[in-house]
Formats: sequence, C-alpha cells, structure tokens
Amino acid sequence: QVQLVESGGGLVQAGGSLRLSCVFSGRPFSNYYMGWFRQAPGKEREFVAAISWSGDRTLYVDSVKGRFTISRDNAKNTVYLQMNSLKPEDTAVYYCAADPRSFGSSRYDYWGQGTQVTVSS
Repeated sequence: QVQLVESGGGLVQAGGSLRLSCVFSGRPFSNYYMGWFRQAPGKEREFVAAISWSGDRTLYVDSVKGRFTISRDNAKNTVYLQMNSLKPEDTAVYYCAADPRSFGSSRYDYWGQGTQVTVSS
C-alpha cells in the first residue's frame, strides 16, 4: 500500500522560503506521477504543482509560477516543493499526492496527511 508522509511546513514571514518534502513508500516510486495540493481554511482543495515520473515535465498553478519549484529524487523516494517569495495567501495545509496513471492537476489515488504552512504578513 502506498504511503505518503509530508514534512517541512511551518510559520514563515512574507517573502520567506520553505521546502516541503514528501517521502513515498510501498511501491516503486519512479512509477508514480506526483503532485502537491493545498487547502486554505474555508476553501476547496487547490492544485499547486505536478511532476512526471522522471521529472522532465512539471506543471504549476498560475499563482505560484516563478515562486515554487517541484522536484523529485527517485533514489530517495522523495518529492519536494521549494516555495520562495511566500505570500500570506499561500497559507494552507499542503498535501502530497501520487498516481500511477495520470499526470496533471486532477486525478490522484494516494494522499498524504498534510503539513501546515502559515505565512505571516
């Protein structure tokens, strides 16, 4: 069974940076597309970024382009989300997700428990 464990969240001032990590276990990591999503209080869950099996393709929501970078290390079974120039509106619980079939912003079969990111103004 696939398990995803996120870490790296916390409290940061606007303009600061954080790097989220998500460790994948239970299946061959390199067979899975990976994504990051977030959910702010009172809002629906929102797609943030996705990365292909090998890392050669990435996709971002417009609001984070140029500030966030998704990457993966298949030797470490880990996907990362580097977040720079953080804004208060980036405050949310961030979730890691995995799927063996689809790359992009919609379908993911497996989800982590989430990590809180709070950006103060």
